[in-house]
Amino acid sequence: MKYVIIGGVAAGMSAAMEIYRTDETAEITVLERGEDYSYGQCGLPYVINDVIPELEDVVARRVETFREKYGMDARISTEVTNINVKDQIVYGIDLETGDGFQVSYDKLLITTGADPVKPKWEGIDLKGVHTLKTLTDTEEIMQDLDEGVEHVTIVGGGYIGLEMAESFKTLGKEVTLIQRGEQVAPIFDSDMADLIHEEAKQKGIDLKLGESVTGFSGKDRVESVKTDQHTYSTDFVLLAIGVLANTQFLQGTGIHLNPRGAILVNPYMETSLKNIYAAGDCATDFHRIKQKDDHIPLGTTANKQGRIAGANMAGNPLQFKGVLGTSIIKFFDLTLGRVGLSEREAEQLKFPYEVQTSKANSHAGYYPGGETLHMKLIYHRDSKKLLGGQIIGKKGVDKRVDVLAMALYHDMTIHELVDVDLSYAPPYNGVWDPLQQMGRKAK
Repeated sequence: MKYVIIGGVAAGMSAAMEIYRTDETAEITVLERGEDYSYGQCGLPYVINDVIPELEDVVARRVETFREKYGMDARISTEVTNINVKDQIVYGIDLETGDGFQVSYDKLLITTGADPVKPKWEGIDLKGVHTLKTLTDTEEIMQDLDEGVEHVTIVGGGYIGLEMAESFKTLGKEVTLIQRGEQVAPIFDSDMADLIHEEAKQKGIDLKLGESVTGFSGKDRVESVKTDQHTYSTDFVLLAIGVLANTQFLQGTGIHLNPRGAILVNPYMETSLKNIYAAGDCATDFHRIKQKDDHIPLGTTANKQGRIAGANMAGNPLQFKGVLGTSIIKFFDLTLGRVGLSEREAEQLKFPYEVQTSKANSHAGYYPGGETLHMKLIYHRDSKKLLGGQIIGKKGVDKRVDVLAMALYHDMTIHELVDVDLSYAPPYNGVWDPLQQMGRKAK
């Protein structure tokens, strides 16, 4: 059986290894547009600010490992340009030589990920304007920072923008963050985002909210950022305004995409085309609370979907059970966690809902060192089933977000939180966990 995988990072290589373990006769070809395989993109901000000492530390396996140890035809610098779905042939270009190539397949997996959005703004190609996704991007950013950069401007206040704001600030740079909307971290509700704004200002981040970037100016290197309201001097720009699924090469194949270009898949990671599967950031994921396809590109989802796609391709049927949008981020002294629906999303979906908010201690009040947890739960007004939660604080956020994720996965009500047998010792918790206290107070 000839397996071809387009994309060699999280989803692609999770699938490749699952095929390798399941089908002993597999012929596996991997076509990777970049130069690196199987690395942790989420660790890159921490390489840039030296929390992770070496770039190599975020690499799980080098391409040579897949070739020499696992016998895969693992290629680099190969860009796929077209697929003949009738004859089951993949066409592409070797980016090093410029030569075309073709590879036939019995089963094909598309794991091409999502590329950072890079609008056609004036000056977008000036030196000093960067995006962050790959190891190469990371190296270029680090080299550029060493050229005497003093002021960094970040365009976009999502997770990458916030993580990089902290990263640049810890390197001693002056940091301006420009966000088109009225709040950073738009996956949080505005009342929770206010806590993030406060932390940013306390740490010296110059927030510019409600401004839209229109372009950049400079001679050879970026010197200023233009918005619809002002012009700001800078000598380094990071674009972090979101990603789009890398699926342009699929035009003409007839494959079904969602409105933003992500590949529609079923629970077995099958696409609308015979013998073609998709997984990771280029594919949709079923949202368990919304009960419809969504597109939430996260590393956890990519690895799960890749494993499931590989298993199904190799004849071991597995189903992807869906996502809850569970995520967490470190932002200076705060941890920002959320799962399920925000209040804004519940309104958009016309769910009848109630909101419960609370400020609680991260562990037993009499034990020293406790920190305040700012908590928000959203639940269905009629069934009382949990719909989502947002938690921000300095300690204990991860513990509660994961408890909520498990509760949402199993369709629990806010009142059923009270009965869960959670761990307790004064350094870690009170006899009633803050989530359980909220369950007791709910209507």
